[in-house]
Amino acid sequence: MMNRVSANRNQHADIKTSWFDPARNMSADTVASQNITAFRELDVENLTQCTVKQTKPTFSASLRKHYTYAKRWAFSTYVASKKTTALSETDCPCTWHCCGQVFEDSGSVHKHISSTHNAEVLKHTEAILKVILSGVEDESPALESSREQEPGDVSRWIPDTAHVDEEHLVKSPGEVLLFYCYTQLPDPQLICTWQKALCQKLHLTGKVRVAVEGINGTVGGTKVATSLYIQAMLSHPIFRTMVPEDFKRSEGGADSFTDLKVGLYKEIVPMGVDPDTVSFRQAGVHLEPEEFHKEVEILLSKGDSCNDTILLDCRNFYESKIGQFSKCLAPDIRKFSYFPDYVDKNLELFRDKKVLMYCTGGIRCERGSAYLRSKDVCKEVYQLKGGIHKYLEHYPDGFYRGKLFVFDERYAISFNGDIISDCRYCGAPWDQYQLCSTRLCCQLVLSCPSCRQHGRTACCPTCQRKEGAPGDGPPAPLKEECECTNTRPRIPQDAL
Repeated sequence: MMNRVSANRNQHADIKTSWFDPARNMSADTVASQNITAFRELDVENLTQCTVKQTKPTFSASLRKHYTYAKRWAFSTYVASKKTTALSETDCPCTWHCCGQVFEDSGSVHKHISSTHNAEVLKHTEAILKVILSGVEDESPALESSREQEPGDVSRWIPDTAHVDEEHLVKSPGEVLLFYCYTQLPDPQLICTWQKALCQKLHLTGKVRVAVEGINGTVGGTKVATSLYIQAMLSHPIFRTMVPEDFKRSEGGADSFTDLKVGLYKEIVPMGVDPDTVSFRQAGVHLEPEEFHKEVEILLSKGDSCNDTILLDCRNFYESKIGQFSKCLAPDIRKFSYFPDYVDKNLELFRDKKVLMYCTGGIRCERGSAYLRSKDVCKEVYQLKGGIHKYLEHYPDGFYRGKLFVFDERYAISFNGDIISDCRYCGAPWDQYQLCSTRLCCQLVLSCPSCRQHGRTACCPTCQRKEGAPGDGPPAPLKEECECTNTRPRIPQDAL
């Protein structure tokens, strides 16, 4: 029997309000209408050195509990933002840097922050309290309204790098991080502003998508910079459900991307379906790599006699072409936004089947499995937690063979030596993508060194002919598809 996981950590990443008294129906506006100075007069035992006020305002037990929680949260995250780890074995394993001072024990830094930064902690407390209470009435703030808001102060969530040599941030060995977190963002524009400032501070490049439903990113830089980035993410109250293991690491660096792009979107992964219609909360059961490995092992052991289970790759065709699980169903689609139409066209394929889904890092499965489950045709839907990336960390020589495609200048990363794809011209084993050499084509090409030396550098004969033709008139804008892609059905119909 499969060990089912009731829910993924990120499925519960919303601001929790289960201990809020619904009968009082208190909103953020209601709280804002109260005297904000009264909040500052509340004291939390052992948190600060403030003396107890002679006159305390009257608050409901529910509101007082919220405030106490928010203040403890604000204080702990403020302390965490000052924490640093050792850069060498000779350094102290853990220190805190604040106001030009170095603190080697938690008690001294707590005392310093309580006496010197109480006003900032209270300011953070109010912001956190607003986030908690705003989740009661408005689970999906409009994207447009968040764009209209003035950028807030994000400096308190930017790590202090005064103790770090600039060369460690720029020139030391590097890596690439891949991560996502589904959680309701009350102010996605503020998160965008923070992410851009954070990445620029740490000299990180990459792509970060922010939406009301959460964040999805891949960034590259030195290992010192990426470690500081992870610390900053884990210290932010919005992303408190994340853990270090949620950040998948691979060899690379800032040069793995051409620049830094941080943007606000409707979806953090572009499936083309409104998140309010099909939410990540409807996702399939998450399987740890060990559990997924066992399921695939059972599937493969049954051979052709297994007709009740589908191992579904929900990536694009050019990704699965260079690497995939054995005996998987890999749809011949160009974009993830085609996946819903693929499911609709192939519903009978999935009827009464157990489906094991996987993708690069797990995020496409969150929405893809939710969409598949919304059709109510599958017997069971499971997904690989952490995606192929996390699976290969545990099983580099497991059931996934070939390269793992990545959306940056590397194009692919390797965990094993298998080559499962061929040069499109001569058929020799080859799995290193390059862009089509035709100026107006954005397709990826598998052309081995020998064929490239003979000028075979285009994605198809049509583009190869166009490459040598003289250009007429002004340059045309880049187009997404070349002519040869029209021969591929947009939404294929498959059969097992």
